[in-house]
Amino acid sequence: MIRSFDGTEPDVHDAAYVDDAAVVIGDVELAEGASVWPNATLRGDHGRIVVGRESNVQDGAVCHEDAVLEPEVTVGHNAIVHAATVAEGALVGMNAVVLDDAHVGEEAVVAAGAVVTEGTEVSPRTLVAGVPAEPKTQLDDPPTRAAAAHYTALSQRYAATSERVD
Repeated sequence: MIRSFDGTEPDVHDAAYVDDAAVVIGDVELAEGASVWPNATLRGDHGRIVVGRESNVQDGAVCHEDAVLEPEVTVGHNAIVHAATVAEGALVGMNAVVLDDAHVGEEAVVAAGAVVTEGTEVSPRTLVAGVPAEPKTQLDDPPTRAAAAHYTALSQRYAATSERVD
């Protein structure tokens, strides 16, 4: 569902994919190749949400209050990005939470279930894990962009072949 809020409509690029079961409301920008999957919610009612080129917000994930996903970002199933920035090529794992004013660096990985607390700076190419999230290792060759590329290709297949069956 794509809908306006308080007179502001989402700006969805023609080459972005929004599943029929996703919710995109208000001040949201979806760039070329971005994808939003079933039961994900992007609620732009209290600050702008930006989903960069070829970024994906997977099933059940939530983005709210000035969330910024730079290009080629993956936000895993049931993750939350709240008033935070996730830099280019980074990955937020399943059920992870990235809180207000946090910044996840380029090609960094937030492990599944981790909580990046308010104001935390995650260095580029670093794996963080735990509650609260702490650095675990540097990543020489992070697999994060491959995840983004996979979801970009998958969204194109969905757009081309998926039909509602009532």
